[in-house]
Amino acid sequence: MPELTVLARWILIAGLGLLLLGGMVWVLGRLNIPLGQLPGDFRFQRGNIACFFPLVTSLLLSGILTLLINLILRLLKK
Repeated sequence: MPELTVLARWILIAGLGLLLLGGMVWVLGRLNIPLGQLPGDFRFQRGNIACFFPLVTSLLLSGILTLLINLILRLLKK
């Protein structure tokens, strides 16, 4: 049965991660931060076809999440 406890732990961690992600999306929506509309986010449209490439938004979120994860890992090591 140890395999089930490991599986349960991973499911719990994934659920907490989704809860945090959902909370962040909710807060960003309430603060009216224009993610996806920053300079450098590309949007192409022709007729009924649209293509969206959020380059700057992706880089910004990647940097913030990297800093946050590094901070959490440093706090947990001490």
